[in-house]
Amino acid sequence: MTAPATLPSLVERFFTQRLIHQRNASPHTMASYRDTFRLLFTFAQTRLGKPPTRLDLTDLDAPFVRTFLDELEASRSIGIKTRNLRLTAIRAFFRFVAIEEPALAGQSQRVLAIPGKLHDKREVDFLTRTEIDAILAAPDRSTWIGRRDHMLLHLAAQTGLRLSEIVQLERGAVVLGTGAHVRCRGKGRKERSTPLTRQTCHALKAWLKEAGQRGSTKLFPNIHGGSLSPDAVQRMLARHVEIANQHCPSLDRKRVTPHVLRHSAAMELLQAGVDCSVIALWLGHESIKTTQVYLHAHLALKEAALARIKPFNGQKGGRYKPGDRLLAFLDSL
Repeated sequence: MTAPATLPSLVERFFTQRLIHQRNASPHTMASYRDTFRLLFTFAQTRLGKPPTRLDLTDLDAPFVRTFLDELEASRSIGIKTRNLRLTAIRAFFRFVAIEEPALAGQSQRVLAIPGKLHDKREVDFLTRTEIDAILAAPDRSTWIGRRDHMLLHLAAQTGLRLSEIVQLERGAVVLGTGAHVRCRGKGRKERSTPLTRQTCHALKAWLKEAGQRGSTKLFPNIHGGSLSPDAVQRMLARHVEIANQHCPSLDRKRVTPHVLRHSAAMELLQAGVDCSVIALWLGHESIKTTQVYLHAHLALKEAALARIKPFNGQKGGRYKPGDRLLAFLDSL
């Protein structure tokens, strides 16, 4: 009879066989799952007094996983979305365990039954054109870094590319001339091309001559010619927003992130009358349902819909009264 696999061997096979070879998981997925298991094993070592290599799969039962997730919320102050993201990685592993080790299917099912937490869905934050222009005017374009920052923020605000997509862009991804666009690879390894405006093309044409001077193929390299990190872009944006706030006080009331620039690009398309299905393709959304959040945030569209409603003629309708005690109970909840 074959001995059950150890936890370390299962984890190694999960990453190398399931994620890399079978699913061809993206680097972002690999990094997210890796960080989840680092946190889980560090927590287990502290709580159980065992190094990760000596942990048994039975140590990671459903109560222990729930305790781990609760501890993340309490000690690291993570949000519910991040908590659910960690749970997604753990569930993926235990689905793999259920197949590889049928004897542990019961434990796996109990872990898989841990529900994700519901959370409030806020309306998306976005910037007005005045606020965007104030941020674009903040970088000092007399310096190479200032011109790079301006071009990066300009491209982000016009195309709506994700931060992860922007920092990965190569100079060869930009196609100018007729049908000008920028190519990128987004979530789920999906490639897409995003059109560029004439203004963006003109700015990129000048910038491309400078971008290669650092000996890098990246469209937005750092001062050493390497890739900008997402954290570096976030710090850069925060610095320029602070400067822009002096001339545009409304920015002080908003939380501005690279993803807010993405939202702003989508809202400008919506305000221009572009259909939601086209915006979904533009942004690389998996489903049009994701794009519909912009409709909820667009107050002008709601006001236009309200204006088309005929005035109420003053007639009062009767109040509905259910004729059944059970229906009455349900309506009272």
